[in-house]
Amino acid sequence: MEVLEKISTALQKRKVKEIKSLVQEAIDAGIPAEKILNEGLIDGMNIIGTKFKNGEIYVPEVMMSARAMKDGTELLKPMLISAGVEACGIVVIGTVEGDQHDIGKNLVAMMMESKGFEVIDLGTNVTADKFIEIAIEKKADFVCCSALLTTTMINMRKVVKKAETAGVRDQFTIMVGGAPVNADFASKIGADIYTPDAGSAAEAAMTVLTARK
Repeated sequence: MEVLEKISTALQKRKVKEIKSLVQEAIDAGIPAEKILNEGLIDGMNIIGTKFKNGEIYVPEVMMSARAMKDGTELLKPMLISAGVEACGIVVIGTVEGDQHDIGKNLVAMMMESKGFEVIDLGTNVTADKFIEIAIEKKADFVCCSALLTTTMINMRKVVKKAETAGVRDQFTIMVGGAPVNADFASKIGADIYTPDAGSAAEAAMTVLTARK
């Protein structure tokens, strides 16, 4: 449908002011909310994610598109809830204890949302206890830990250990990322997945969900 293509294109071109009116136009035309979400907003963000991963666009552009998607999604939420549309999975995300950096974490959260995940953002300076407490409470599928400093990345190990001592390690897929983090470090601390960027993180999560079906 033409309006869904317009939503996707507007999102890709970061035309923030147009998104709400286009989403409202689609709603007024009687298009189901799930269809607007998937074929309009998520379609556009998938393309944004691919371009970001390929180095064609950068953080500011992704954040502008993500904000536009959030505006559009807010209009759809009541319709999605009444239609009983559920998130494809639940993600608990935060920057680890001692670290106040959040740009990378915010990008991952946005890209996860664009894939249809419910994202519970704990913010920065999050303790291992808090990560696991909320993951248990919300019955999360993924626990995503971010760090920008070599001095704080070691606290990712605490999150893995806390899940083990709480007896819930097999309930979550633990993902780690951030500038000083690499696949070798992720393996050493017992994390399940390391990804180098936000787009890859969202894709990896979707791959895990698909494998579970």
